[in-house]
Amino acid sequence: MQSEENEKVKSELLVVTGLSGAGKSVVIQSLEDNGYFCVDNLPPILLPKFVELMEQGNPSLQKVAIAIDLRGKEFFQSLLKELDEIRNHDDVELDVMFIEATTERLISRYKETRRAHPLNRTGRKSLVKAIEEELTLLDKVKSIANYTIDTTGMTTKELRQCIGDYFNKDHQEAFSIQVTSFGFKHGIQIDADLVFDVRFLPNPYYVEELRPLTGEDKDVYDYVMKWNETQVFYDKLIDLLQFMIPGYKKEGKSQLVIAMGCTGGQHRSVALAKRIAEDLRARFDYNVYVHHRDMHMESGEKHETN
Repeated sequence: MQSEENEKVKSELLVVTGLSGAGKSVVIQSLEDNGYFCVDNLPPILLPKFVELMEQGNPSLQKVAIAIDLRGKEFFQSLLKELDEIRNHDDVELDVMFIEATTERLISRYKETRRAHPLNRTGRKSLVKAIEEELTLLDKVKSIANYTIDTTGMTTKELRQCIGDYFNKDHQEAFSIQVTSFGFKHGIQIDADLVFDVRFLPNPYYVEELRPLTGEDKDVYDYVMKWNETQVFYDKLIDLLQFMIPGYKKEGKSQLVIAMGCTGGQHRSVALAKRIAEDLRARFDYNVYVHHRDMHMESGEKHETN
């Protein structure tokens, strides 16, 4: 009994990074609401000192989230080095979350807020160039992330909900599935693990009364699902996913992103993503979320901005 009481419990360290303007501040605020001790904009060089404090067993530092902005190559190189060293600590469990959005959405947000990009404080380069440079700098950091969240089509409320679902206080399920829809004409979904192209299916866009609706509407959903080729494709796909998903979890993956793509991301991909999410919830005891990246862009509906 005494040895069990004296057994040291691992502290949790979540490093939050990603593209400037993608929503890291909202993520940190949400994590704080979910019981994390949060630090915003900590220089990577100070990470080892913070880990030392966590290893001293302070109860308030049992769950820590640290947001890090990469302002240049020296920060980028330092972060990779420090994260690699932290993984060797037995008393701290490290996770990395990467927050991203499309270049077009980031440009829109910067124009709305009139802020300068961290890599363009002098204004000597274009905003697009600064974002592209940051993407290059962060490429290796993204590759080691346990969690990747694309906030392109998310409102602030939706992002908070997403974080709450991932990091609920009980932390009951470490594996989650996100089923998303997107339109190829707006760019392929960059954070997807599995991408399925459904542009070969009959398109509701060419039915005049269905054109302004989305795959969330019953008439469009029924239209997409009524075709024999849809049923054959869906049966094969859900059988494939049922076979693959347990393997991803077994290999230690914490999040699986399944993306369904059609031309505009309004009709076919939305209907199929909706059905897949419902089916996976019934088949697996995992957290399953659904997100439609381009649906409102195509239908003309307006999203709340971040």
